[in-house]
Order: sequence, then structure tokens, then C-alpha cells
Amino acid sequence: MRRQTLLPRRDFLALGAATAATALLPGRAFADIPTGVKVHGLSAFGDLKYKPDFTHFDYVNVDAPQGGTFNFSPPNWGQNQSPLTFNTLNSFVPKGDAPQRMEMCFDSLMVRALDEPDAVYGLIADGVTISDDRNGFTFSLRPQARFHDGTPLTADDVAFTFKLLKDKGHPDYALSLTHLDDAAAVDAHTVELKFSGKQSARTILNVVGFPILSKAFFSANPFDSSQLNPPLGSGAYKVGRWSAGTFIEYERVADYWGNDLPVNRGQNNFQRIRIEFYQDRTAGFEAFKKGEILYREEFTSRVWATAYDFPAFTAGKVVKHEFPAETVPSMQATAVNHRREQFQDPRVRQAIALCFDFEWTRRNFFYGSYERSQSCFEKSDFRAAGTPSPEELALLEPLRDKLPPEAFGEAVTQPASDGSGRDRKLLGKAAKLLAEAGWKRSGDFVVNDKGARLPAEFLVEDETFVQVYSPWVANMKAIGIDASIRLVDSAQYQLRQSTFDFDLISAAFSFSATPTRDDLEIFFHSRSASVSGSRNLPGIADPAIDALIDAVGAAKDRESLTVAMRALDRALRARRDWIPSWYLANHRSAYWDMFGFPEQKPDFGFPVEALWWVDKGKAAKIGKA
Repeated sequence: MRRQTLLPRRDFLALGAATAATALLPGRAFADIPTGVKVHGLSAFGDLKYKPDFTHFDYVNVDAPQGGTFNFSPPNWGQNQSPLTFNTLNSFVPKGDAPQRMEMCFDSLMVRALDEPDAVYGLIADGVTISDDRNGFTFSLRPQARFHDGTPLTADDVAFTFKLLKDKGHPDYALSLTHLDDAAAVDAHTVELKFSGKQSARTILNVVGFPILSKAFFSANPFDSSQLNPPLGSGAYKVGRWSAGTFIEYERVADYWGNDLPVNRGQNNFQRIRIEFYQDRTAGFEAFKKGEILYREEFTSRVWATAYDFPAFTAGKVVKHEFPAETVPSMQATAVNHRREQFQDPRVRQAIALCFDFEWTRRNFFYGSYERSQSCFEKSDFRAAGTPSPEELALLEPLRDKLPPEAFGEAVTQPASDGSGRDRKLLGKAAKLLAEAGWKRSGDFVVNDKGARLPAEFLVEDETFVQVYSPWVANMKAIGIDASIRLVDSAQYQLRQSTFDFDLISAAFSFSATPTRDDLEIFFHSRSASVSGSRNLPGIADPAIDALIDAVGAAKDRESLTVAMRALDRALRARRDWIPSWYLANHRSAYWDMFGFPEQKPDFGFPVEALWWVDKGKAAKIGKA
């Protein structure tokens, strides 16, 4: 399954997690960072790894050669971006389909370090000063910052950007800016962001990574999805050649103003980055076999297990390699849209989940790969297990009358099947749940008291999922659900997802290193349930969940954050809004053997296009010089 990232970041891949390994930093809480003093970086918990005089991040190769073309299939994306097509070059609005990696054309105030769970360091800003009440943040901007047309990037552009994104931006931006009261230019190189006091203490870690836009450009051009005019940026790359829906090239900016900054050294090594768009996975794989695509992550187990027998691979020109996945909380699941009346009873949602035979699917479609996902925060220390701890109960007990009873027992898990593809025991339990919810059998279908059937349609944009979900649909039909699959093109899929026009839809997301209240609100909070384009695909609008998200936002240290996240995980799993599916422990990467890359992969990100480089010697050996 292709993956979407959660929040806008400078490279969209700087998403980390607080796992058991990241509880290593005993230092101060964000609230203890001194006020009235200019600092070069911010971190939610723990001291910054890099001191003010650092020269580069440890995970880069500062001597990496520059040049060459990197033609790849990006494994993840955000906002309104699509891997299948594009019809706008504005990646910051709710509507339209934008190409992946437009974010490379834009700089942000600060940027995340990929070897720390939550640290940000200055990019456009060389530092930030926190006000005494901790609701104001004054950024000192680097005077050399420039847009690609040579004009200065000033505080007016920054203030304009935050107001524009709050008012008209994609929900990934706008929701985090809900409590922004003002963005004001103090002078040409100083900008102040003022919040109301209702924001999370860690909201600032999100917003400093937002792209800074040109006031002049968007004053002269509409800020909407009609734009096929490349917006003026300031980043290491700018839009080069492109053909709508077919391909796009990003050209490295020769005189990029930020090239020698510590946060950029050793990165952005390719002269050109090219992305081609294919409507199906088979076409994309064929292009990779021919060398038209040079790097891909393989998300189809059958292909990974059986299809790497083509001439370039057997000749050693193509390499398969599994890189360890980031230590991030992730969720891959199917959303049950209970904006639809038939899904509002959690027993119906549970019955649908019981019809999915993961064990059979793993054996027949996944070649034994993938593990069953159980949590909304899989692969992290935030994953609830066993019964609630006393600390978790302290958060859950005040909400007992508002939460499902299952939230107070063993953490809800999806039961293992007998692997037959049609487990009679599980399907019998599912049928019983439907009957308890008022759905009675009438011929081949169950009906409600009005005689209406129970429809459940999967919305998909990839033929692969028609195959994977067909046995699930067959099991639902066996217990009387009027189940089906609808395959649509990418544009229709994006529109229907953003307007919540679906019954069942699957998605995969990674959360930020140290999840903030803003991160979680986009997915699970009442405030996002009716916001078009939000990630709250099931339509969760529950005051108890809102309260637990507030508890996450109020966490003062990593221990209390972990407790609050586990409590939230328990409650979400008990509600059964999302049906967890599967996950991989590694990146299944395949690439033409012509690249160099850092020996040590950072724990909290894998931006291949930023960290790798062309090795001319390797390229010559395989005829790619």
C-alpha cells in the first residue's frame, strides 16, 4: 500500500517517533526552554544534539559529489499530492492533484534533524526567541534568503504565508494554525507569530516546518488548484520541465541561497529529480526494469518475491536491499465512514473487521511478508498492550461513561483466523454482532427495520486492492452485507476521499516524531471531522477522544506523553473506527546500482532523494554514466 505522510515538512520525510529507544533523552521539557533568549533550535523533550556552531548533520556525506538525474517513484506524499497524476502545481490547497515533492521548491523557517526525535534547527530563520508567556515566537531571518527570481525573502512573506495557510490552506496546515492570533513583520528580517494560549506547547514544532510562500506571487496569482504556473519558491530545487499527469522534473538551483547552511550541507546532491506518473503498478515496474526509473520501494509482495528475475537484476545492475524502517508510529488501516448511518453502531464496524482474514491474505497474497497491525500507533512505544497501567487509568477513568468498556480491559486486538479464508467461528461472531445491531437476515442479505440492506463499498484507485479486498468482500457477503469494490481514477479518488464520499477506504500514515495535539487532531478530533481534506476519514467526533488528545498536548515529558498516547490508542481501538491491516518492518528498496548513500541511515527519516548521490564509478560499470 502506498503511504501518505501526515504533516507538511520541508522534505515530508522528516517524520520520527518516540519509541522505547527514543526515551534516551532525560533533559528538559520544551516549557523549560528559556524565554527572552535567542536559540538556534527547539526540541520538545531533551537537549539539542547539535550546538549553535554545528557544521552539518551527522547522517550526511558532506563530500558527496553533485550532479546527475535521479528518476524515482516516491513512496510517500502529503497534502493534495497524488502518485498517479497531477493537474495543479499548488500543493498547499485542499483541492486538486499536485505532483509529489513540490515541497523541495520551498524553504521553511526551521527544519527537522533526522537523527533526533523532535528537534528543529534554523533554515530561513537563524534563531527564535520565545516570549515570557510562551505564546509568542520571534524569528530572526537570514538576510541572504532569496526566492528563485532573486528577490529577498522577507518577514512580510512569512507573515503573509501563515495568514494565507490558516485561511485557505490544506487542513494539514490550517488545523495547526487554528490558535494563531497573528503573524506580523516587525522589520524586514524579523517576524513574530502570536498564539492565543489555547495551542499545544509543541504546536510550534509543526508550524516552523511549513513552506514559506511569496507574497508577490500569490498576490498576483490565485491561491487555488487552478495553478499550473509553478509558484515562486526559495528551496534547493525549482520546477523544470513537466507535462501534466505525465512527468515533472525538479532542477537544482545553481545559486541556491541556502546551499552552505549547516542544515543543508551534504544534501540535495542530484542536479535533476524526475518523477514519472503511471496509472498502474505494472507499468511503473516495467519502466524500472528498463532503467527509466532508477529507484523504487516495492509494496507488492508478489513482485518482490517473484518478479526480480529480469536481465538487469540477474546481471547485477539492479540491487534489492531492505533498509530498516524509521522508528516512527504508523497506522495502516481501513476507515469505516460512520458519517454513513449504517456504520454508526460499533458492532457493525466490528463485524466488518471480523470478515478480513489476514492470515489467509498473508499466505496467498503477501508471500509470508507483512505483520498484522493492531494499533493506531504501530511500531512505537505508544502502542497499548495488556491492561491499562495506573497512569493510563488516571486519564481514562474520568471518561468511563463516555468510552466503550473495552477501553478499560485488555487492549483491543484483531483476532487471528484459522487461515482458511472463511473462518466459520469469526464469521458466526460477525453475523451475531449484526443481529444485535438490528440487522436481520432476509434472503441473501441482512436488512434493517425498514427493509433496507447494509451496503459497504470499498473505494480503491489501484487494481491491486481489488484483488486483495475481494476475499474480504466475499466474506461480508456471506454474512449478508451488500459489499462491493469500486475502482476509480486518481482524480475521482482524491475528490471522494477529501469530501468523505465513501463507505470504506484504506490508507497508510506515519506520525511525527513526538506527536503533538495538532498532529492527532487532524486524524481523530471532533474539530477535523467535518473539514474537507482532513485525515479524519471515519468522521470521529467524540468528546472523550478530544479529551485524551488534550492530555497528549499537555504532556510535560516523554513519560507522560507515552502514557497519554497509550490511553488514546486504547480508546481508539475500542471504538473500532479504523480496522488495522498490516505493516512492514523494513523498506523494500530496489535501485540501479549507481548510487552512493550514507553508511548509517538516520532513525527518523529516509529522504533518498536528498541524501543519496550518483557514484560515477558504479554508474559507468552498469552503462549509466
